[in-house]
Amino acid sequence: MKKIVLWSGAGLLIVLLTAIAFLPAAWLMPMVEQQSAGRLTLGDPQGSVWRGSAFIGAVNDGAVAPLLPGRFSWRLSPLLLLGRVDAVVQNTEALSVPMTITGNWRQWRLGSTAVLLPAERLAALGAPLNTLQPSGQMRLSWEELLLTRSKDRMAIDGRMLLEMTDIASTLSPIKPLGAYRLQLDWHGEQAALTLATRSGPLLLEGAGQFAGGRLRFSGQAQAQEGQEERLAILLNLLGQRRQVGNKNFIALEFK
Repeated sequence: MKKIVLWSGAGLLIVLLTAIAFLPAAWLMPMVEQQSAGRLTLGDPQGSVWRGSAFIGAVNDGAVAPLLPGRFSWRLSPLLLLGRVDAVVQNTEALSVPMTITGNWRQWRLGSTAVLLPAERLAALGAPLNTLQPSGQMRLSWEELLLTRSKDRMAIDGRMLLEMTDIASTLSPIKPLGAYRLQLDWHGEQAALTLATRSGPLLLEGAGQFAGGRLRFSGQAQAQEGQEERLAILLNLLGQRRQVGNKNFIALEFK
């Protein structure tokens, strides 16, 4: 009887380990959707939780559209079952170098990399980007990020830099509108934002804060001298027109 119990236990353990080894990659979808408040998901997941691939999709009105180019593939160490996270994420079309993820169940370190994003893909996120129909190249980079999870909240520590070049819109006859730089300094659940123009006829600047899932931003937009008439339609869509002295500009306010 004792041998039967032992063999039964060993058999159940083998079945359990086999099931864990072949957990489908689709099991990661709810985690991505939860952490992004339902805005992102994994599209066409293939393989297993430990070694698989999928594309990053944006969810808009129930439809899923690819947000980043190419497919992301990953290798996740089974040491996760013992509380250790050790993973590598690759995508030759979207990542400058493979991204490493190390840590434990509660805290992760994201290795240095840059995410390349064609601005055209942003229309998949819905209004107002689907109205602006942006184009150009975007590059989001960081040296190292520390992510800490506490209950249902995620804290981030580190600096991110979003560089936008050759940005254009179907609402403007001027192409490109310019090149811009957005810096995000993360401290826990808050991030300080700074926007500046590097070049171009559409001048944007401002600062703000992202906290508690809400964006607060105060800035201004204006046309380079001589381009006011050609940019009038786009500027009027961006915000309210204001005047200080003899200078006109559009107030960019998000609260």
